[in-house]
Amino acid sequence: MKQIIVPLDFSDESINGLELAIMISSKTKANVQMVYVIKSTSDFSQISKDEEQRYAKSRFKDLQTQYEHKFARGVKLSYIIKKGKVYDEVVEQAESFDDSLIVASTHGASGFEEFFIGSNALKIITASEGPVIAIKHGVVPKTFRKILMPIDYTRDTRQKVPYTLKLAKYFGSQVHVMGLSSGSDQELMARIKSWSNQVAEHLAENDVEAVTSYHRGENISDLIVDYTKKEKIDLISIMTEQSLALSNFLIGSNAQQLISKAPAPVLCITPKELNIKIGFRTYGDVPPA
Repeated sequence: MKQIIVPLDFSDESINGLELAIMISSKTKANVQMVYVIKSTSDFSQISKDEEQRYAKSRFKDLQTQYEHKFARGVKLSYIIKKGKVYDEVVEQAESFDDSLIVASTHGASGFEEFFIGSNALKIITASEGPVIAIKHGVVPKTFRKILMPIDYTRDTRQKVPYTLKLAKYFGSQVHVMGLSSGSDQELMARIKSWSNQVAEHLAENDVEAVTSYHRGENISDLIVDYTKKEKIDLISIMTEQSLALSNFLIGSNAQQLISKAPAPVLCITPKELNIKIGFRTYGDVPPA
């Protein structure tokens, strides 16, 4: 992790994203870049756009003065002002760096026009090939003491393991592996348990403490939210899509529902059809022996 991208509209809600990025940087030593986007489709005159740019530049300099002392030597807090569609420009900026992470608030409004309220945060998550942490209003965790990693029965569910493991190593986190099922099919539940145990063993082999549990219910998002509150989870790690249409786990509105209701930041990872060569299979219907 070399660069953390933080979209801002300077609302208190969006500053939560910046404070979370700074917390992550304190462990990873990643640079943090703040991004403001002037919408090319807005009705402002050229003078108003110039005023908006001056406003953004002034606020960025204030934030640098306020937060730069929290960064380790050699780690930078920078900013960039862009023009275009919010989610396109944020994702493009993240993709201009290797090993980047986006930290985005799901709420906020600038003094000029709405920014992250509604669809933009979700569009950033959907459009990004890299990881995105979504944070809504509330208290920013001081560390990732506990990370929750739900496991379902779809092929892509374990692709989040390598990145979650990396974060857990940085923070010395305890990872809660949560096997989830929305049905009563015993064969599928056996698969979920097998994969959950495999994930827990992989974490243990990499010196990360794992706690494993199994849950069944009609509303998967509610199960995750309830567990997060009960165990005081600091970060939830999910896949934003799953490959099987039969799955009832974080497809479309379910992912949006979890992100909007979760009492902790949500790490969102988009599935990729690949194997990551770290000694762990990230997908496949048959667990390795």
